[in-house]
Amino acid sequence: MRASGTFSVKSFTPTSVAPEPAIATALPVGVSTMEKHFEGGIAGRSATLFTAAFDPATGVGTYVAMESFAGSVDGKDGAFNFVHSASTSGSDRSAEFFAIVASSGTGQLAGITGTGGMGIDPDGTHRIWLDYEVTP
Repeated sequence: MRASGTFSVKSFTPTSVAPEPAIATALPVGVSTMEKHFEGGIAGRSATLFTAAFDPATGVGTYVAMESFAGSVDGKDGAFNFVHSASTSGSDRSAEFFAIVASSGTGQLAGITGTGGMGIDPDGTHRIWLDYEVTP
């Protein structure tokens, strides 16, 4: 099944966590936390751990994010984790990855598995979709 929705970032907070031992590279590495709110066929909120090697001046980099989502998918209530990553050369997205973490579902979403994706429309609307199954 496919569910889709839109989301907004409610908070993005850089943390002081740094890899040890520190290694200087051409792109700085950082860790942040995020809160997102979702509407549509995917409705609820998420708490995110966000790690990136990224240059804000050029927009070049790669991120990896682990999200804990609570809400509903196509009217089924529960919670689950999903992981996603992508790279950018400044104006694109490439090497995208998105997966629902197996065995992470609760409530009516217990047994959820699948993949998905995220995108940003030219007008700035953030979109998410899940291609998923829920098996008991």
